[in-house]
Amino acid sequence: MSTQKYPVAIIGSGNIGTDLMIKVLRAGGPLEMAAMVGIDPDSDGLARAKRLGVATSSAGVDGLLAMPQFGDIRLVFDATSASAHVHHWDQLRDRDIRVLDLTPAAIGPFCVPVVNLDAHIDAPNLNMVTCGGQATVPIVAAISESAPVSYAEIVSSISAKSAGPGTRANLDEFIETTAAALREVGGAQRSKTVIILNPADPPVLMRNTVYCLVDGDCDHAAITASVEAMVGRVRRYVPGYELKQAVQFETFDADHALHIPETGKFIGTRITVMLQVTGAAHYLPAYAGNLDIMTSAALTTAERIAEHSTTRMGATA
Repeated sequence: MSTQKYPVAIIGSGNIGTDLMIKVLRAGGPLEMAAMVGIDPDSDGLARAKRLGVATSSAGVDGLLAMPQFGDIRLVFDATSASAHVHHWDQLRDRDIRVLDLTPAAIGPFCVPVVNLDAHIDAPNLNMVTCGGQATVPIVAAISESAPVSYAEIVSSISAKSAGPGTRANLDEFIETTAAALREVGGAQRSKTVIILNPADPPVLMRNTVYCLVDGDCDHAAITASVEAMVGRVRRYVPGYELKQAVQFETFDADHALHIPETGKFIGTRITVMLQVTGAAHYLPAYAGNLDIMTSAALTTAERIAEHSTTRMGATA
């Protein structure tokens, strides 16, 4: 195993884990794909890994721990479920290994790479929030740079065909984790998350609508520029991420206030941002942008961690 590389492993041989493995192998960056483990010996992910020369096991995290190359692995991606991640973290937490959690378990700090990775780059367990979080938290954070966001609400619509058993089992965690990240990372004072599984055939692309309320007036040009710049930053690692319309502003004054059931009359500005995510189709179909944005965010986060680790080791040598 090359000493110039940063060996990684994936727990979970489903759609997300398999797409992530292919991205690591295609990237040509600092990461080296060392192992993939799952619990289904007949999964396509494990079969593909074997064909590509990646070490595999169908004994889950126990199989990973038993592999002779486990001692070389520096980082583990967990692409399973929120409940499974709790168990996996119990087995990995006392070992000298980093964990990137692609489930909504939210044991470690939230990580949206374009917003707050630098603040948590040394955390042993980083949570990649959710697909909706990766798509919308950067926009709320961009608006928060120019004006305090008193409320953020996001609506993520994804193809039902792109929502596998893990996604469906974790819908409650998805809603809670995404809403929390809108506050903790995006900077909103209050938040709400809505997810729609769209059964349309042919399958629809992932769409995200972000609504933000800002008290009083705000600098429309500055917010537009901030949002557009943030979209450009996300596109560096998710090329299919795009604005579908210009940023919209609607102002409410004392004579035409917006009524909010929880808080009463609102006087200020409602900002609406409409986004679309088209997947790269490395393994998953292009309509599965919700899964692609998760694996792309995890890949860029792991690459940054690897580069940071190499730089730190060089400085202390």
